[in-house]
Amino acid sequence: MRITRLFFVLLLLGAGAIQAGAAGPAEGGVRIAHVYFGWRDADSFKRIAEYFDGREHTGGQVILRTHPKQRSGYYFLARLAHTGAPVETRLVLQIITPEAAAPKVFQFSATLPDHDIVLNLGLTGADWPDKSVNVVAWKLEVLGPGDKLLATETSYLWDKPVGR
Repeated sequence: MRITRLFFVLLLLGAGAIQAGAAGPAEGGVRIAHVYFGWRDADSFKRIAEYFDGREHTGGQVILRTHPKQRSGYYFLARLAHTGAPVETRLVLQIITPEAAAPKVFQFSATLPDHDIVLNLGLTGADWPDKSVNVVAWKLEVLGPGDKLLATETSYLWDKPVGR
């Protein structure tokens, strides 16, 4: 009887831990839900409204580019789950390309609102001149005030041990 009761308690605790992990970020937390990446031509950003008013329409996404006037480039689309008050962040994107094993570091600033957000981080202009080049590995960090790490996500190859 005592073993059955202990088993039942452990089962409930385990289920609670699984439920908490699946729920998303804790109150006031940030979680990187997905990261998609690839080349985008400038025309892929054009919406019908732009032909009328000449302004870029983002469809509710935040688009940040290393060269703001150039749209063509290699983009990292990041879906962030965020709960809590709006927060000023610094996004640090590190990438490894076929040309060099040392990571290139790019930084962007964004305010995370009090809800989920989609960010398009574009490496444009001289930062990604050739659409035939693909990223080898990447790491994205979301840093809050005082450079506190709020969330991080990496590609599979980022953490791959050397020599394997």
